[in-house]
Amino acid sequence: MRLIDLDAMDRAILATLQRDARITNADLAERVHLSPSACLRRVRRLERDGVIDHYTAVLNREAIGLPTSVFVEISLASQREDVLDEFEDVVMRAPEVMSCHLMAGAADYLVHVVCDGVEDYERIHRSHLAQLPHVNRLRSSFAIRNVGDRSHISLG
Repeated sequence: MRLIDLDAMDRAILATLQRDARITNADLAERVHLSPSACLRRVRRLERDGVIDHYTAVLNREAIGLPTSVFVEISLASQREDVLDEFEDVVMRAPEVMSCHLMAGAADYLVHVVCDGVEDYERIHRSHLAQLPHVNRLRSSFAIRNVGDRSHISLG
């Protein structure tokens, strides 16, 4: 993907949308000091150009019974491209997996899993993680407390 050149107005629009994606176009235009039609054109361009990837709601995990985060370091038996591709295709099928990152360092992947606690994680480990293809080693670390999560990127 090519780097998109963002001017100050684009950055203001993006900062506002990251804080409140449900804002109406009229309110967004007022907040960034543009006409509604000019604001809508810019938002549509940012969407079309892939700067805005998608819109989503951020859920309170405690409120829905998934307060525990587990970070799982996974090492594979091989680094062959077909092995990496097969692993990546399968790992994100587990609904409890929030993210998976190919890593440089001791482990090949870092996977973020959410669950209801230790017993629930054991279920996820047995039914999903231990069944992943080409896994040589799993190392799980439970988060004690969430210090902070960001859902927005600072655009300077």
